[in-house]
Amino acid sequence: MTRHKIFTTSFASVYPHYVAKAEKKGRPRAEVDEIILWLTGYGPEELAARLEDRTDFETFFAEAPRMNPARSLIKGVVCGVRVEEVEDPLMREIRYLDKLIDELAKGKPMNKILRDS
Repeated sequence: MTRHKIFTTSFASVYPHYVAKAEKKGRPRAEVDEIILWLTGYGPEELAARLEDRTDFETFFAEAPRMNPARSLIKGVVCGVRVEEVEDPLMREIRYLDKLIDELAKGKPMNKILRDS
């Protein structure tokens, strides 16, 4: 089975796209970061370090301090696929993040995006 290309892509190369998607809809970069920190348990300095060292997605999620247990509440469709039905655990984590960024860009309030945490 071939591994998906996104797994070895640096998180830093995709991060600007998350920020641009949010900012295009009037949401600040700080909210993108808040979502990432909520999902992964990284702190702001750790996130900055991961972006600086160009950590790939696989390592980014594997080394996340504490994946938020409430992420299982994330439901919906990203790229035509229901996130809760994605079988590969790493791809599911990536799709959770994609879904949260989509919700941000669609104007959903942060307390709803962060599942009222």
